[in-house]
Amino acid sequence: MYCIVFVTVPNIKVAKKIAKGLLNAKLAACVNIINRVYSLFWWQGKIDSASELLLIIKTRKSLFIKLSKLVTKLHPYTTAEVISLPLVGVIPKYRRWLDANLVKSS
Repeated sequence: MYCIVFVTVPNIKVAKKIAKGLLNAKLAACVNIINRVYSLFWWQGKIDSASELLLIIKTRKSLFIKLSKLVTKLHPYTTAEVISLPLVGVIPKYRRWLDANLVKSS
């Protein structure tokens, strides 16, 4: 089973640091960095906002815990957004590519 993980970050430096860390550890096969996301959210009892970037991470569901631990370690936010959605459909060729570029599940 595969999943997409979304992570918001404050800037491109952090985005690249997390993306390269995940790729080097083979916890992600691909990380897309989407620029200019404007977020509104509850923080410390009030509505806050921030300009952020969004990481779209392709991985295997069994790697989510390890991936989230590494993201949390590399992320500057007190509470990092690390959320996962299942990939319902993956074409066989892409699935083989994912498997070839991810660490084997433990």
